[in-house]
Amino acid sequence: MKKLLVIALALFTLTGVAQERKKQRADRKGGPELRKQMTPNEIADLKVKKLTLTLDLTDDQQEKVHSVILNQVKENESLRKERKTVDGEKKEKPSKDDIVKMQNHRLDQQIEMKREMKTILTAEQYSKFENIKPRKHKKRARRGKKQDGKR
Repeated sequence: MKKLLVIALALFTLTGVAQERKKQRADRKGGPELRKQMTPNEIADLKVKKLTLTLDLTDDQQEKVHSVILNQVKENESLRKERKTVDGEKKEKPSKDDIVKMQNHRLDQQIEMKREMKTILTAEQYSKFENIKPRKHKKRARRGKKQDGKR
């Protein structure tokens, strides 16, 4: 009887923990939805403010960085709208050629962004800027490995 009670208690506990994880994952998905509601100008403002806090940008630098980021955000939004399907149409997966084209475009954007940031920022600020991005990618890679191991 005691064993049956312990087993039942363990099952109820595990079920509760599993449901909590589902809730946490659902909460994280709200970010992209909020971003879709934001205008390109608002997105650029937020990015510039984060960079200002990190790099201690001057007002002139803020304006230049804002225009660079705003152009990039507008371009990305137009590309996203092109790929978006019309209501009722089935969403097709991109072909290999489309994927390669998108990745090349993204990398070209990154190269252009680096060039423009190099002209805007001082040497010290640029070295900090260079150190910002790789750290985020490492975290993402680590997080992906952990999730793959759990599955």
